[in-house]
Amino acid sequence: MPELPEVETIARYLREGRPGSAAALPGLRIEGVHVLWERTLAQPTPDALEKCLPGLTFTTVDRRAKFLQLHLSEGVLLAHLRMSGDLFVQPQTDPLPAHARFWLELSRGQRLVFDDARKFGRIWWTQTPADVLGNLGPEPLGAEFTPEWLISALHTHRRQLKPLLLDQSFLAGLGNIYTDEALFLAGLHPNRLSIDVTPIEAEHLHHAIQTVLREGIARNGASIDWAYRGGDFQNHFRVYQQTGKACPVCGTPIQRVVVGQRGTHFCPHCQH
Repeated sequence: MPELPEVETIARYLREGRPGSAAALPGLRIEGVHVLWERTLAQPTPDALEKCLPGLTFTTVDRRAKFLQLHLSEGVLLAHLRMSGDLFVQPQTDPLPAHARFWLELSRGQRLVFDDARKFGRIWWTQTPADVLGNLGPEPLGAEFTPEWLISALHTHRRQLKPLLLDQSFLAGLGNIYTDEALFLAGLHPNRLSIDVTPIEAEHLHHAIQTVLREGIARNGASIDWAYRGGDFQNHFRVYQQTGKACPVCGTPIQRVVVGQRGTHFCPHCQH
């Protein structure tokens, strides 16, 4: 599923446009609402949305954790892509994609499309985003996420590192890919208990998390297991989905285990 770098990349495309293929969303006015799969809409009801959105204008686009935040002249559209969702602007003359679940008719002949093959993605329109986002942990690229915060937060839990880092109420935005990659760079085993991590190890983990996320953003995310377009971070994985291949540091075959019901990839020699 899309994680922080993929969602950040989509937010950038929506905010700035994509050269040669998509207009920027800010400044476009909503002229019509089309809900093709009602369960895509978490709130409000389709009828309420069809009454409230037309006439509103997009002002900017940003991201919180794995949520896209599309700010309007009144309220905010939130989108969570879940397993296979994608959100993009296209000319109204283009055919709708096969798995379009929701789309907005926009000014200047554009449309905003939510495409979702597996139907798990959700959209909210709200005046108070905190009602949806309020339980999220700090942003791993934000000012609040420091080595000092991390060691304190790790020691308030007695949990395996992999499930803890995936917990969005602990730290927002990490998923399977970037957690495996960060734990490898930090030299920490995914089964390691958080309470046993030393301050130096926490500093290494802090640096590793930010390193893999920034690398993922620079490479426009990873194109894997879903409909996301254009990222190439999958060509630079060190351990994720590299089962049986040589560790890039020591040459030991990468192993795959299940930790917290999630497939997990690591080097048994480099990670302790």
